[in-house]
Amino acid sequence: MYLKMRLVDTVRVPPDRLGDTMEEVIEELLQDKLEGRIDKKLGAIVAIIGVAEIEDGRILAGDGAVYYDATFDAIVFRPIMQEIIDGDIVEIVEFGAFVSMGAMDALLHVSQITDDYISYDEKNSRLVGKEKGQSLSEGDGVRARIVAISLNEREPRDSKIGLTMRQPTLGKLDWLKEDRGEVDGERV
Repeated sequence: MYLKMRLVDTVRVPPDRLGDTMEEVIEELLQDKLEGRIDKKLGAIVAIIGVAEIEDGRILAGDGAVYYDATFDAIVFRPIMQEIIDGDIVEIVEFGAFVSMGAMDALLHVSQITDDYISYDEKNSRLVGKEKGQSLSEGDGVRARIVAISLNEREPRDSKIGLTMRQPTLGKLDWLKEDRGEVDGERV
């Protein structure tokens, strides 16, 4: 889920930036410091979208920089357990599919795709169901539920989100349209 949040942080403004417009400098420094960072409580900080307030600066002995407490607005992606997401498959591997949810990718393990036995078609880079013949390929849109979250602040690339599609109303978007009797968005 994407959220707009009002946050507070201390920003170190180096001496060579003190002559510039302070709001622009602090916003730029916050973007460099925080965008792309993962926090277990907040989620992934996607963008700093504006500085609301800057308090008086402080100087520390032995440091020529000025430290400002700044209140700012940010867009944050916070995955929530049991949340239903729509995403696109970005990679197919032998053990499942990676689904882009925007700010992060999640794993859809083969055991969580459908009740059908799923095999990996390496030649065509897709996952195929044995009985129904349904397949997943890169670029396919899916609707899934978040069933596992493990965010790693120190190594964001090691963060893991697990998905399932083994419930009613979940699955490849084309499968869901077929279940509703739709062709090209029209009921038949």
